[in-house]
Amino acid sequence: MRARSWFPAAVPGRTVVLRPHTGSNLPAFKRWYGDPEIARLTRYQEGPMRADEVERFFEARVAGVGSLALAIHLAESGRLIGTCAFSQLDGDNGSALFHITIGEPDCWGRGYGSEATALMLDHAFGALGLHRVALAVFEYNERAIRAYQKVGFSMEGRSREAIWRGGRFWDEIQMSILEDEWRATRERALGLAPAVGLAPAVELAPAVEPAG
Repeated sequence: MRARSWFPAAVPGRTVVLRPHTGSNLPAFKRWYGDPEIARLTRYQEGPMRADEVERFFEARVAGVGSLALAIHLAESGRLIGTCAFSQLDGDNGSALFHITIGEPDCWGRGYGSEATALMLDHAFGALGLHRVALAVFEYNERAIRAYQKVGFSMEGRSREAIWRGGRFWDEIQMSILEDEWRATRERALGLAPAVGLAPAVELAPAVEPAG
């Protein structure tokens, strides 16, 4: 199956809507991935991406046919606030890798990333018929790890001391969610059922994506 045929026209949610990227989104990518904090959470290399690196990344990994990348817009205003994607789409084995970045700092901690992730998982296990979605996240990104667990991801392994940051080595953690696990948490994650006895939603920080 060709990856491009997997793009939906839109994936609407309560507070965000996911749409295919357009070339006009490139300036936002340059701003986001030029931010040192976003670089710390998403890059294997130290420091932000240069403008030419962002351009190559956008062409190959966002506008290209090798991944299903969608822009995250606020449902009410249409404002572009981030990006999420599946890469390494494997139709034969029903798997993909997930990545997300909320690039606008004033939108952090408001649940937009959590809803975007839930929408992507619902698309993955529904329309795409996938069986497994995985991601990688750095050990020090504790907020993201908790949030992924809240949506239904489980830890399944780690690459020990794979990342050098802040004068020390950190592990890279692998997480995944299977179709039946998503079915069990779908209504709560999408806000279709009350989250009885659960703590308030935690905003998703970026999963590892740009390699520069």
